[in-house]
Amino acid sequence: MTLLRVRDLSKQFVIRGQGGLLARKASFTAVDQVSFDVALGETLAIVGESGSGKSTTARIAARLLDPTSGSVEFEGEDISRATGKDLARFRNDVQVVFQDPFSSLNPRYTVERIVTAPLTYQGIAPKGGRRAFTRELMERVGLNPDHSQRYPAQFSGGQAQRIGIARALAVNPKLVICDEAVSALDVSIQAQVIKLLMRLQRESGFSYIFIAHDLAVVRQLSHRVAVMSKGRIVELGSRDQVFGEPRDEYTKTLLAAVPRINPEWDRRRRLSKGRS
Repeated sequence: MTLLRVRDLSKQFVIRGQGGLLARKASFTAVDQVSFDVALGETLAIVGESGSGKSTTARIAARLLDPTSGSVEFEGEDISRATGKDLARFRNDVQVVFQDPFSSLNPRYTVERIVTAPLTYQGIAPKGGRRAFTRELMERVGLNPDHSQRYPAQFSGGQAQRIGIARALAVNPKLVICDEAVSALDVSIQAQVIKLLMRLQRESGFSYIFIAHDLAVVRQLSHRVAVMSKGRIVELGSRDQVFGEPRDEYTKTLLAAVPRINPEWDRRRRLSKGRS
């Protein structure tokens, strides 16, 4: 079942040159005719170098940015220009986990208030009360539930990211967009958070859009991979196809820079080169 359908998505930003109000304006195309689908329960990774357009694409998919053109359909309904109740319902179903957990968590709020904020926004009162609800979610993401009254600054980076994940799960989303969600973490903490994300998906069956520049991370958790360069998708396929038999030269260049940790993928790539 297709959960999210993106078609011909483009985003242009207006850039004002030097000279104040009389300065000439120019436009910059950050996303250019991007199309992809996300199925229920799958992880689509969108990868590329900095400035490739992957995070802008994710933010449009989450309706944090409006597209210049193109459409975003969620469960068959175009939400590109949704407002009011339709937009609120969409934001209940789609949650985002950001790169820097500390900048996305209000430092003046306790964990309980942070985690239950999406419920407050939707006007939902959790059964058993907010305290019990928060404690349950904290246990689910591997945090000590006795720390629900602490503040973000009292946690490590990895723990703070788990708080962000708990907040995203509070409204039982169907799609979670992880925008470089593990890139700011140490490698050992990265591995723990990746295992957590995979376990949560197995338990709940939701989908991920996973934005990353680290292909070694993407290789662990993706079902399909979209490779972006200069605002366009240059390759889209299954994880095994993209890593084992890449077609685009840009993808091959990215893969060449990744430490080889899977001999089978190496073997497939050598065979692919031998046939070409």
